[in-house]
Amino acid sequence: MLNYDSWRLTMRLVLWVAVMIAGLMYCATAVAYNDRFEKWLAGLRREALSQGVSGAILDEALSGLTPLPRVIQLDRSQPEFTMSFEEYLKLVAPQERIEEGSARLAENRPLLQEIAAHYGVQPQFIVALWSIESDFGRRMGSFSVVGALVTLAYDGRRSNYFRGELLHALRILNDGHIKPHQMIGSWAGAMGQCQFMPSSFRRYAVDYDNDGRRNIWESRADVLASIANYLSQHGWRSGEPWGQEVRLPSRFDQKLLGRKHHKTLGEWKSLGVGPMDGEEFPPSIKRASLIRPGEKVFLVYDNWQTLMKWNPSVYFSTAVGYLADQINSK
Repeated sequence: MLNYDSWRLTMRLVLWVAVMIAGLMYCATAVAYNDRFEKWLAGLRREALSQGVSGAILDEALSGLTPLPRVIQLDRSQPEFTMSFEEYLKLVAPQERIEEGSARLAENRPLLQEIAAHYGVQPQFIVALWSIESDFGRRMGSFSVVGALVTLAYDGRRSNYFRGELLHALRILNDGHIKPHQMIGSWAGAMGQCQFMPSSFRRYAVDYDNDGRRNIWESRADVLASIANYLSQHGWRSGEPWGQEVRLPSRFDQKLLGRKHHKTLGEWKSLGVGPMDGEEFPPSIKRASLIRPGEKVFLVYDNWQTLMKWNPSVYFSTAVGYLADQINSK
């Protein structure tokens, strides 16, 4: 029989062997993971080269990259959305933001009026989106866009989608709009003061200040014009409102609620839907849908449907419209 000292020595030896085996297994796993990643990265590099991205840009953008654990964590642990519309509205459109939005509208009025004339988008909607997306440029995210997209393209839930966005990002770098170390954004790859994904940048970002770069990180003219161009390209109707709060009759068919149910204002009136006291229905509106995101009910028009193309959230699109109205009323 082993005495206590011998038993303790044996257990130490067993524990040491177990730790060594675990360490070797970890190292082997890490080496295998790194080998897979390097092979994947080499394949990405070949694809980017075939799309015209220079080797020099790829060296600068991809050298030393490894998947970012924080990005993987955020991608896999997104919280369930349980906030009421009223709570959401207080979060994204508090009084302080309304007041600052009004000040920003006044501060940039000549530029915004010029952009509005060119793209047909009212200034208050441009400012509202600028505000909600990045707090007027103060909160653009702190992640390397290339690093985040490499991570999500290699180890994410939607690898194919993010691989496409990564290739778009590399082509943006190749075109000289921004340097790799300056291309910062959210953990999911949304960039700059208007939080465009790289594919949206390539389709809708504008070099409004004519300096040869579409700089949605630093150029206010480019940021505001890019927001307007996105809305314009998605069917914004110049001069029209987004929607308005309405009253329902006591007995109303709730099945008629929803963005896909379109009726003329005359048809809604015949069903007992009416404007709030002191308001009228805009005569230019041809069709509308009825939504109830929270306690209030809104008739929403074509421009609200366009905001849904920016972000397909009823809460978001309604909050943008509400914030724009409040900013413009100051």
